[in-house]
Amino acid sequence: TIQHMLQTSFWSPDGKPISAAKFVERLFGQLPDLFKNESELRELWANPQTRKSLLSALADKGFSETELHEMRRLINAEKSDLYDVLSYIGFATSPQTREERADRSKNVIFTQYTSDQQVFLDFVLAEYVKEGVGELDQDKLPDLLELKYGGVREGVQQLGDQKQIREIFTDFQQYLYMEQATG
Repeated sequence: TIQHMLQTSFWSPDGKPISAAKFVERLFGQLPDLFKNESELRELWANPQTRKSLLSALADKGFSETELHEMRRLINAEKSDLYDVLSYIGFATSPQTREERADRSKNVIFTQYTSDQQVFLDFVLAEYVKEGVGELDQDKLPDLLELKYGGVREGVQQLGDQKQIREIFTDFQQYLYMEQATG
């Protein structure tokens, strides 16, 4: 259900303006070409590389990140992840805020990592909650290390070598997007 219709412009691939409803209809029709089910979407989204590829494939089909971000507002999920928009449109799931997702995953994340790694991942999660899924992109890792430790070298001193830091940063995201038991 689209909560409110604002002055929002969506565009078809041929550059013509279309309604939000038509945009959602087109997106819904294209999603099966990109992933078969919610589990596959979750798996693609939980890895920064495949997430980037998925966003690129969506853009190639005429669904820009800007328009997808706008959909968050239209489905009353401004504080949610783009994952939630795709899952909502594709599978009628309820959107979850980034804060809820981060809080829910912390227990699992923090059992998998050392205390120094936990401190860093807690910082990354706070940035994710505040800024969005873009903070989980691999290209942001040096910036996050700079913000948290004052530089990559200082981050290496706290967390291990750059390869290990990259693995920690990539691997923890599977827990952020893992399916939750209901009930």
